[in-house]
Amino acid sequence: MIPGFHVPWLSLSVLTPLIGAIAISLMDNRDRAQKLAIWICAATFLCTCAEWIDLTLLDSFEAQDRWNIFGEFFKIDTFVVDELSAPLLPLGTLIYLATVLTTLRTKLNRFSFASTLFSEAVFLATLGCQAPWMIILLLAVGVIPPWLELRKRRQSTAVYSLHMGVSIGLLVIGQAISTFAPAVPNAHIISGCLMTGGLLIRCGVCPLHCWMSDLFEKATFGTALLFVTPMIGPYAIMRLVFPIAPDWALQSIAVLSLITAVYAAGMALVQHESRRFFCYLFLSNSSLVLVGLEMATPVALTGALFAWQSVAISLSGFGLALRSVESRTGRLSLEGYHGLYEHTPFLASMFLLTGLASIGFPGTIGFVGIELLVEGVVSVYPLTGLAVAVVTALNGIAVLKAFFHIFTGARHIATISLVCRPAERAIILIIVILIIGGGAYPQLGILARYHTAVTLLQTRASDAALPGAHTTEKLESHSQGHPDVHH
Repeated sequence: MIPGFHVPWLSLSVLTPLIGAIAISLMDNRDRAQKLAIWICAATFLCTCAEWIDLTLLDSFEAQDRWNIFGEFFKIDTFVVDELSAPLLPLGTLIYLATVLTTLRTKLNRFSFASTLFSEAVFLATLGCQAPWMIILLLAVGVIPPWLELRKRRQSTAVYSLHMGVSIGLLVIGQAISTFAPAVPNAHIISGCLMTGGLLIRCGVCPLHCWMSDLFEKATFGTALLFVTPMIGPYAIMRLVFPIAPDWALQSIAVLSLITAVYAAGMALVQHESRRFFCYLFLSNSSLVLVGLEMATPVALTGALFAWQSVAISLSGFGLALRSVESRTGRLSLEGYHGLYEHTPFLASMFLLTGLASIGFPGTIGFVGIELLVEGVVSVYPLTGLAVAVVTALNGIAVLKAFFHIFTGARHIATISLVCRPAERAIILIIVILIIGGGAYPQLGILARYHTAVTLLQTRASDAALPGAHTTEKLESHSQGHPDVHH
C-alpha cells in the first residue's frame, strides 16, 4: 500500500498554475499579469518543496496524493511521487519562477505568462504520473504551447512539428503494441525500440536534434529555455524505457548519447550566434546525463541522477544570464567583442560561474556528478572516460570563449543603464548558493541519489524478470567497490 501525503501537495501544485493561466489569459495589463505570474510560480514552488519534505518525513520511497482529481476522469491512480521525481519538482518550479521573475519589460509583449503557467502545470503533472499512457498524453500536450508561440510569431513550424509529431507517433505505436498486442513475438523489444526512438528525438540525440536549434532561433528565449532545461525527456526514458529495455538496448542508447555529446561540444565551440551556442552546450551536457542513466549500474546511475540536477541548475542559470543580456542589447553575435562586463558585472559573474559549473569545475555542484558519472561509465566502456574528458574540455573552452566575446575585448558605450534589477540579483544569489553549496556539501544529495539508483535498478530487475540473486550480488559488489558513496 502506497502511503499518502499529509496534504495533496502535487494536486495543489498542478492546479495553482493551471488556474493562474486561466486568470492571466483574461488580463490585458502585462505588468499586472507578470506580478500575478510571479506570485503563482512562487506558491507552486513552495508546494513542491513541501511535497519533497513530506515524502522525506514519510520515510518511504514513494507516496501518493490523497486527492484523485484527475484519476476519476482518466480511470488511473492518483498522482504518485517517488525519490526520482521528488527533487525534480521543486527544481523545475524554481526554473519557471526564475524565468518569469527575470523577464524584463522589453519582453512582456513577446513572452506569454498564461502559456508559461499552463506549461508548468503540464510539466508537474508529467512528473507526478507513472501510468505510461498518461505520460505520453502529457508529453503530447506539452509540445503545444511552443508550437502556438511559433505560429503567433509567424515563424515556420515545419521542423518542430515534424520532429515532435514523429516522436509522439512512435511513443503511441510502441505503447499500443505493448498494451494491446503483447502476444506478438518480441513485442516488448519492438515496443521498447519504438518508444526509445520517440524519446531520443525528444531529447535531441544526434542526428535528430535540429528541431532544438530551430526552436531557439525562432521562439522567445524564455519559452525555449523552459521547454528543454527541465529535461522532461530523460524522465520519460526512466519511466517508459528503463524498466523494460534489456541491457544491450540501454547501452546502445548510451553510445548514441555519447556521440551526441561529443558532436554537440564541437558544434558549441564553433558557433557564431549566442542562442545556437547555448543550444549545443545544453545538448552536450544533457547527453552526458543520458549516458549515465543508460549504464544500469549503481555508481553510473547515481552520477547521472546527480548530474541531472546540476546540469538543470547550472544551465538554467547560464541561459537566464544570456537571456538577460539579450534583453538589454538584442541578439548577440560571437564573432566580435561586446565588452559588457563593466555594465553588467553581476550577469558576467553568473554567466561564468554557471558555465563552469555545467562542465564540472571543482568546487561546484557539477564536479561530483561528473566524477561519479565517469567512474561508473568507465567500468562498462573503458574508453568512455576519454570521450567524457574531451567533451568537458571542449565545453569549457566554448564557455570561456563566449564569456570573452560577450563581456570583454572592447569598451561598450550604452545610452541607457544596463545594471541588474533587484529581482535578477536575487535569482543570481539563489543559483550561486545552490551551485557552491551543492559543491561544498554534496554528501547528502549523493546518498539520496544512490538510494534512488539502487531502488530503481532493483525494480527494473524485478519488472524484467531477471534473476534476483544475480542483481543483488551485482548491486552489493558495486557498493563494496565504492565505499565513498556510503561514507
